[in-house]
Formats: sequence, C-alpha cells, structure tokens
Amino acid sequence: MKLNGRVRRDPETPVDLRRDKIAVSESPVAAREFVYLVLNKPRGVVTTASDEKGRATVYDFFEKNLPWVAPVGRLDKASEGLLLLTNDSEWAARIITPDSHVEKIYHVQIRSIEPERVVEEIRAGIQAQGELLRIQRATVLRRGRSNAWLEIALGEGKNRHIRRMMDVCGVEVLRLLRVSIGPVSLGALAKGKVRELSAEEKISLDEVIEANHDG
Repeated sequence: MKLNGRVRRDPETPVDLRRDKIAVSESPVAAREFVYLVLNKPRGVVTTASDEKGRATVYDFFEKNLPWVAPVGRLDKASEGLLLLTNDSEWAARIITPDSHVEKIYHVQIRSIEPERVVEEIRAGIQAQGELLRIQRATVLRRGRSNAWLEIALGEGKNRHIRRMMDVCGVEVLRLLRVSIGPVSLGALAKGKVRELSAEEKISLDEVIEANHDG
C-alpha cells in the first residue's frame, strides 16, 4: 500500500480519507460513496434481488448504474409503502436492531365491523405461535360498513408482525401500507418511485437512533 506516494506496510496506519491519497498495487483507492434511498414499494413486488418465480422485485425500479443497495428490513410481497435501501450496512443494522426502537407507522385496512375490538386486543399484546407480539399504539382512522383503516405503530418489526396479530384476532388484512420510519415519511412519493433520503432526514433519523440508545 502507498500513502501519499510512500510505501506503508503497517495496515493500522491512520489515514484521513478526505486528504490522504491511498493506492494499492498502484491503483487509487477512494472512500466508498454511501447511498440512501426511499422507495414507495408497490403491492405484489418482492424485496429480493432476483426471484425464481419471475416476479417483479424492488430492483426493477432503480437505474442500472446505481451502486448496489440492500433493503433496510423488509416489506412482504403483499405489503406496500415506505422502504429504505442503502449500501451502508452498518447504518442499516442500527435501524433494524430492536434496541434502536425506531418507530414504524402502518396504515392497515381490515375487513371488520368491530375495529375498536381489534384495536383493544392488539393494544394488550397478542400471543402468536408461542411469541408475544406487541405494538406501541393503535387507533381507528376511519371505518366503513364492512371494513376499517387502522393506524398501528411498531417499535420493532418481527416477521409478518401485523398480519399474524390480525390472524389471531380473526380479521382479514385487505391492505397494509407503511407510511413512516422514524421521522422519514412516505409523503407524496408515488408508487414505484424512488428518491434520495435528504440530509435533514438522515440526520433526524440518526438522532432518533442515538437518543434511544442513550435512553
């Protein structure tokens, strides 16, 4: 390795990536550019890079010259809404870990004439397949003659968390839409569209993670 033109054999030599020039086998080494993206995932799209069944994946919505990014958590095929993607694996892990307690808000349409009962049951916690599933809060947003929309906030997301709770409550999930992750909201982003996470959004999300860890 060469540092500013001089050979260095100590791998622990400190460097400043903003100023120092590094070369390995005479090839320059640059700091990796991190990418942070927001996708409004449509229903019916899977979050894997490729699908053996030929189904559409989230990668179909990205430009071909984009650096490799991975989903921060998952939305199952039938779910839709806000999905973060990045090539910053350490940052993604900090969001996904239950210790971060980053609040995720979902709007859920259920087939039920008793949405208040459903809200009361899930507020108390649901035992599903030997696992206790909890939420942070839930409210009825609006109701019709045979269905209703709920807003559900999770502090952690286990596999099919909300759908498993609704199964135990005996109600069918018609739509499940994630509308926010911490301070990052879906807003007016159209289905299938991608945008960059703003610097302000990333700072705010990092502050939430730090605050929850410190607490």
